[in-house]
Amino acid sequence: MKEFEHIPVLLEECIEGLNIKKNGIYVDGTLGGAGHSLQIAKKLENTGKLIGIDKDEVAIQKAKDTLREFNNVIYVQDNHDNIKEILNKLNIEKVDGILLDLGVSSYQIDEETRGFSYIKTTPLDMRMDKTQELTAEIVINTYPEEKLSEIIYKYGEEKFSRQIAKKICEYRKNKKIETTTELVEIIEKCVPHSKQGHPAKRTFQAIRIEVNNEIEPLYNTVMNSIDCLNPDGRLCIITFHSLEDRAVKQAYTDCLGKCICPPDLPYCVCGKKAKGQIITKKPILPTEEEMNKNTRSKSAKLRIFEKF
Repeated sequence: MKEFEHIPVLLEECIEGLNIKKNGIYVDGTLGGAGHSLQIAKKLENTGKLIGIDKDEVAIQKAKDTLREFNNVIYVQDNHDNIKEILNKLNIEKVDGILLDLGVSSYQIDEETRGFSYIKTTPLDMRMDKTQELTAEIVINTYPEEKLSEIIYKYGEEKFSRQIAKKICEYRKNKKIETTTELVEIIEKCVPHSKQGHPAKRTFQAIRIEVNNEIEPLYNTVMNSIDCLNPDGRLCIITFHSLEDRAVKQAYTDCLGKCICPPDLPYCVCGKKAKGQIITKKPILPTEEEMNKNTRSKSAKLRIFEKF
């Protein structure tokens, strides 16, 4: 198995954004290679606590090795969408900070058995949680043409989505699509090469998002995470494409408590109250230096919310 390597994106900005208290309780909802968690743990005293959550069992095992010198870390193999239930099981009511680094890790892209990469020939899998049933192969070979087209357009923002879906359905009539290379070859017949990146990039993103249900629960996950914060607690979220960023931005805005009453009412009846403030009026972006060192950071955006 490939060594689990992951370069944490916007590391210094996240650690500064969390405004870590030495005896606080912090959640890394996307533990991954524990790059962010390691720096959080270093800032905590033994009275502090770090909860690391990840769907991927391999990530949990790697994180345990990376954080082996710390005895105040709790590891949870679960989905960060379930943050309220996770904290409830741990008998933790509120925390002082939460970090979500959304998207797929470098390891998952590079690991040859995972099927995330459009560069290598691998089985069509794309599961972050290897215990779930839905895979990319199932999506590609069983979804109706119209649904495939919708997913590729919505989650990949691919303007050739209809052509791609049609070609996929034509191909699978004769043979099941089993590898990433087969899928790439189908896509390349529909999408012209350009300077905007690999022709399969947007479609692979879309299928990955569908397999792992990355977008639909995100708005509620943000709202639930804010509810789990102590006063002055902070939520730091790194997104990598516009759909994620839009959901995060909308949730943050809705937590500002802006009145939604009709303007002709003499006083407010909606009862909207601010849950906190947005620290980042504009998202924090990686520096040129970071983008040069880690090309996968290029589309990253960090938004920070502070609970009242």
